[in-house]
Amino acid sequence: MALAGSVSLGKFFARNGPLQTAHSGYEYRPGQIEMATAVAEALEERRHLFIEAGTGTGKTLAYLLPVLQSGRRVLLSTGTRNLQEQLVTKDVPLLASALGQELTVICMKGRQNYACKQKIADFHSQPGLLERDEYDMLARIRTWAAETETGDQAELDFLPENHPLWQRLNARRETCTGQKCPLYDSCFLTSLHQRAAAADMVVVNHHLFFADLRLKGQDLAGVLPPYEAVVFDEAHELETIAGQYFGIGVSSHQIEDLARDASAHLKMLDLASPDMDARIEYVRLAAQKFFLCFGAREGRTVFEERPQFVQDHAEVYDQYMGSLAYLQSGLEAIHDKPEEVHNLMRRAGDLRQQTAYIVESEDEGVVYWVERRGRGVHLQASPIEVAALLRDQLFNRTDTVVMTSATLAVSGGFEYVRGRLGVEHARERVVASPFEYARQALLYLPRDLPEPNSAGYRERAVEEIADLLEASQGRAFVLCTSRVQMKLFHSAMAGRVKFPLLLQGESPRNLLLEKFRQTPGAVLFATSSFWQGVDVQGEQLSCVIIDRLPFAVPSDPLVAARMNALEAQGKNAFREFQVPEAVLALKQGFGRLIRSSRDRGVVALLDSRVLSKSYGRQFLDSLPDFALTRDIAEVREFFNVPATSLR
Repeated sequence: MALAGSVSLGKFFARNGPLQTAHSGYEYRPGQIEMATAVAEALEERRHLFIEAGTGTGKTLAYLLPVLQSGRRVLLSTGTRNLQEQLVTKDVPLLASALGQELTVICMKGRQNYACKQKIADFHSQPGLLERDEYDMLARIRTWAAETETGDQAELDFLPENHPLWQRLNARRETCTGQKCPLYDSCFLTSLHQRAAAADMVVVNHHLFFADLRLKGQDLAGVLPPYEAVVFDEAHELETIAGQYFGIGVSSHQIEDLARDASAHLKMLDLASPDMDARIEYVRLAAQKFFLCFGAREGRTVFEERPQFVQDHAEVYDQYMGSLAYLQSGLEAIHDKPEEVHNLMRRAGDLRQQTAYIVESEDEGVVYWVERRGRGVHLQASPIEVAALLRDQLFNRTDTVVMTSATLAVSGGFEYVRGRLGVEHARERVVASPFEYARQALLYLPRDLPEPNSAGYRERAVEEIADLLEASQGRAFVLCTSRVQMKLFHSAMAGRVKFPLLLQGESPRNLLLEKFRQTPGAVLFATSSFWQGVDVQGEQLSCVIIDRLPFAVPSDPLVAARMNALEAQGKNAFREFQVPEAVLALKQGFGRLIRSSRDRGVVALLDSRVLSKSYGRQFLDSLPDFALTRDIAEVREFFNVPATSLR
């Protein structure tokens, strides 16, 4: 890690300091210095740190400079790939410019984001394995692969997202032969790891971090370079993402991938035969019958009565498990097996073991569930709690973990998130937002609105939404806690208001967001994916309408299992789990509105429980200091106030 000279944190972030000189739009923020100092102390004293940094704090630069000055190898982990790109292309270059020195930053993503040179060469030499409409696409990818330095799919603006050809050309672990590959030395991943080892900063995302942590927990080689400390940005997502990687999953897509890869590799290696073709087809057919046993219901359901499932579907289950063993034995019989065949054998064996665990295991502390998404069926075994796993594999083995987000504290404290993540000792800090919420924003709670599950709620909510949109002249997000509610409100507004209406799902998220930014008076109806990580500054977003308090669905397998575990300990699961989780989610939704000191707008919460229920105070105490009204006339008056220097 390169040192950033002797510039002090106070001087760097001060008015007319190096940062303001490098960035003409920079605004002095005392909270930024407060946060940077806390991060520097944590790195120097080797302590864990929770730090909630309110919107507008400038938290990215507030941790980047102390990380650079620490002289330690610090891994930076973000919530999404988009945030990774922002760090690499915007924030680190700004820091380098302000410091007057060059900085090398490497962005590491999951293996599936990178092209495999060997696969590209293999398919080029055997075009008969491609669909006819994929020939030209392969030619363009091959030309690009010969010129690119990174092999990152993000550079391919001509390749549609989730194109099936990329799945056959990427460097996913299942099909990688590692150092035995003829092109290992020139591999994009080999180069990536070498550059990361020499970089001043390495930026990953939470999914890659926990995939690496799981590998190391199994005494396998990880994918990330050695590090001494970690900074997690968007740390409110850690429990959810960690739970995905500490669990075990099998999906119908994995079986399809195995069958397709087996067929393609054997043909490429000139090892195909009628016998192997029959074994591969048997896997496909047996897996189709097996996954049909889980019904056609969309979404997640608990995988209950697993012993009864085995009894009821014994023949189909045995055929499915036997088909994988049959494929394995056929591959085993191949003489002088190349590494690709060993990989296929390992994958078939792993899928058998993982399925057996999910279907037959009696481990406690695990919830077993099924999820159907479109044509795909996913079987999952997830730990009910990840605190002990994180404590053992992360917090006890890494002396400094900094966790930051705009939403970590509940009622001003970190007790809830500390317990969920298993952090026993950590410093805690809440850095207030520099925005003047009482002046810039208004919180509207309608009078006489029925509770969300009561008769008449939907009709009254529709009236309130229409009145709010007329007052704000569109320029709004309508954030809903369910897709059903989202579609109902969208349909109700279609003939009622004159503003352009956008609906989540009509186009990809990034395109939909850009359309909202570019369309005067637009109104976007959306669900959870737009509650966080969305930044729309300026008057285009002047109103955020939230339909109800975002309590997690109690029938969700993970939610139900966590609530049952707390109840078994004699705790009140609603107050100790559901309410804090909903508080953090609501804070994310509220955070969409005020994104700069010039923004101005209204947040409307269409849920009377925030005032009528005793737990409502916990929500209000956790929100920024908005001016509050229950009168729609005051909302209209708010929007009629001249914007002056505000929106």
